[in-house]
Amino acid sequence: MKYKVAIIFSILSLHSFATRILLPMDESQKNHLKAYGLAYWVLQKEQDVDWLLNYKAGSFMLPYNEAFERECKIRSVTFEVISEGQVTEILTEIAKPDVNMELVKLHKAPKIAVYSPKTKQPWDDAVTLVLSYAEIPYEVVFDDEVLDGKLPLYDWLHLHHEDFTGQYGKFYGQFANAAWYKAEVRESEAMAAKHGFKKVSELKLAVSKKIRDFVSGGGFLFAMCSAADSYDIALAAEGVDICESVFDNDPADYSADSKLDFSKGFAFKNYKLYLDPFVYEYSYIDAMQGTRAVTEDNDYFTLFDFSAKFDMVPTMLCQNHTKTIKGFYGQTTAYRKQFIKNTVLIMGESKALEEARYITGTYGKGTWTFYGGHDPEDYQHMVGEPPTDMNLHPNSPGYRLILNNILFPSAKKKKMKT
Repeated sequence: MKYKVAIIFSILSLHSFATRILLPMDESQKNHLKAYGLAYWVLQKEQDVDWLLNYKAGSFMLPYNEAFERECKIRSVTFEVISEGQVTEILTEIAKPDVNMELVKLHKAPKIAVYSPKTKQPWDDAVTLVLSYAEIPYEVVFDDEVLDGKLPLYDWLHLHHEDFTGQYGKFYGQFANAAWYKAEVRESEAMAAKHGFKKVSELKLAVSKKIRDFVSGGGFLFAMCSAADSYDIALAAEGVDICESVFDNDPADYSADSKLDFSKGFAFKNYKLYLDPFVYEYSYIDAMQGTRAVTEDNDYFTLFDFSAKFDMVPTMLCQNHTKTIKGFYGQTTAYRKQFIKNTVLIMGESKALEEARYITGTYGKGTWTFYGGHDPEDYQHMVGEPPTDMNLHPNSPGYRLILNNILFPSAKKKKMKT
């Protein structure tokens, strides 16, 4: 009986002196993706979270609370209850000037929007999959909400697999007679007419400019696959008809390449377009055109190392338990380096292939990030295939990059060097 009392007293003593909960994000973590969701949940409780950049692969430190400890167990997230002395040791280690670590305070749960059609599409979206798995809430917005000026209500916007050029994803050659494709055309044309536009390309340009203004005002934009380059192309092609008649009932301007204004886009320069509606590409930006000397077995890209104390932004966006990430296809898989602006920061690349996979930059007061490929755990996701089962990939480094961006708007950060 005395031993039992002593054990109980020891446990109570431990918890009475416990000040923090540490979520390690190195290989010891059982569920990296749900750890992000747990950090977000704590922020929703109006409690700050410490993001320990490069400490055990980007660990999170939470204030101690029995409810927080219980939630770690419910979500199967690896955690440690640590004392004030252990906290001091960790912070002392991080503060050393010769150690590439830093503490970033996360202050609020960012309000997240996903730009996506309200109707179901025949493909999934990596961001909405991982948000749902991590239990991070988001709201769906589309053209109505964007044109009605609703974007400033959010901190972070993701562009779903979307075509901002008015060419319906360049799916015409393969899916022109598919029911889902015809439905998308009807819905898009109706939306354009509703807002007073003659063409879908004009509607999408207006939406693109509203998104640009959102970023300029301090918003955070994240886009994957073809949403990234089609968005940039739409901005650069303002006033130029790049859509063939199968998309808008009149021919494209075949001198369009010479009329593009690359200064209007965020990321890319000096590229040429594919105007042929039967070519499943928008431009030469995508590295998939031509011979790409890799297979699924050896398709990888590498994350750069940045100074945590002086380049917090890219350091936050690259937190991971590995620097080598499996490659994966998309309509836009990777970005040819010769078409990336000098002001853009490359965070992940395949040096041998001279292609970038993960890039970021600033516009006005805001930040954008583009990530090549469609689904980090499905090498070649096809139209109509079932969505990835996230329960099979709780430690996915490719999906971690997405969630780094989710928490990014919460941070007190220093200006990024370019």
